Amino acid sequence: MSVYSFQAKTIDGKECKLSEFSEKVLLIVNVASQCGLTPQYAGLERLYRKYHSRGFEILAFPCNQFGAQEPGSEEEIKHFCRTRYDVTFPLFSKIEVNGPNAHPLYRHLQEQELPPEGKGPIKWNFTKFLVDRKGIPVNRFAPTVNPEAKEVEEAIQNLLHIGE
Repeated sequence: MSVYSFQAKTIDGKECKLSEFSEKVLLIVNVASQCGLTPQYAGLERLYRKYHSRGFEILAFPCNQFGAQEPGSEEEIKHFCRTRYDVTFPLFSKIEVNGPNAHPLYRHLQEQELPPEGKGPIKWNFTKFLVDRKGIPVNRFAPTVNPEAKEVEEAIQNLLHIGE
């Protein structure tokens, strides 16, 4: 099943079919603004600016399930991301990523056996899923893996066919 078959609310409350991102390479990330990993927003934004024109998108899903580190409203989250990290990639409404109320997209992502992290529940904020242009998840990176880490950037470049 493709991630393009799902939909989610944007941070502005509008329904968004993920098929709007078809033919793009996606990095789907659950984010939080009061986490020790929050500075990863800067690396995500640098990746976005570096590869966006080549067909790369980052889809960020705020989540308050880990240590209550995303307690703010959508407006507060959006303001924080834009003013603190100059985030320009798409932000979505706050969701749950684990448990019975997990967003269907995240239920789907957790079922995939993906290198290097495998499958199963989301462990913490800033878990990263890399998705190919057909909407198929191909990699899962741990929260502690920096978005600009060599293995992440090389995987993005491979999907974008950079350097071939």
